[in-house]
Amino acid sequence: MAQTQFKFSPSVIVYPLLLVFLIWLAFWYQVRIDYGITSFGIRPQKLEGLFGVVFSPFLHGDIEHLYNNSIPLLVLSLALFYFYHKIAWKVILYGVLFSGLLTWLIADRGNHIGASGLIYVLVSFIFFKGIFAKHYRLIALSLIVIFLYGSMIWYVFPIRDGMSWEGHLSGLITGFIFALIFRRQVAKPERYRWETPDYNEEDDPFMRHFDENGNFIEHIPEIDNDSNEESGGPEKTNVNYIFKENKD
Repeated sequence: MAQTQFKFSPSVIVYPLLLVFLIWLAFWYQVRIDYGITSFGIRPQKLEGLFGVVFSPFLHGDIEHLYNNSIPLLVLSLALFYFYHKIAWKVILYGVLFSGLLTWLIADRGNHIGASGLIYVLVSFIFFKGIFAKHYRLIALSLIVIFLYGSMIWYVFPIRDGMSWEGHLSGLITGFIFALIFRRQVAKPERYRWETPDYNEEDDPFMRHFDENGNFIEHIPEIDNDSNEESGGPEKTNVNYIFKENKD
């Protein structure tokens, strides 16, 4: 049910913070100890460039690059772990791998680093998943994501030098594919008994106190529960109402 899917737990905050902490820790190592690790980015069509499929999300060119990726990554991963906690790690881990491999295939040059590919995976997945789910909370989440990060769509095109538009496009495509793959793993809206297909109004003990025109029936025939049980019929429940007389 939706309440089970949207249940808050400490992991909703801990895992996204851990993810952001790791990329900041990698940047600290890069600046303080070995700047050469930036060479472990995705280098297209080169065998050694495949290392970047795993390592590139943790590598950033400068503090501005890191900062611009940290906030969207934190916000989107928080939303992912809260609304889709059962598949959150699958989306992140497979998203890094598949978007990285796609970048390695379609890019023609350069050393692609940064967590922006994963960010595009999350934006795309959360948006399309909410649309496919047809659940009001998830649709609202999709609209919020578009409101906050909708302008990012322009960066899947080569409009700025030095920016990995191939990584952004790969993330967008990967997120959309994941939304299709995990299409059925969505929270279902809670349905009341009268909204279910097998609901029979005649079996509802409350509705039996109203006639076909909606008028209240003060006295209804009592039903013998014992005879119903012996005949194999459903057990009926009597609902008693107490009215106070208005002395005025």
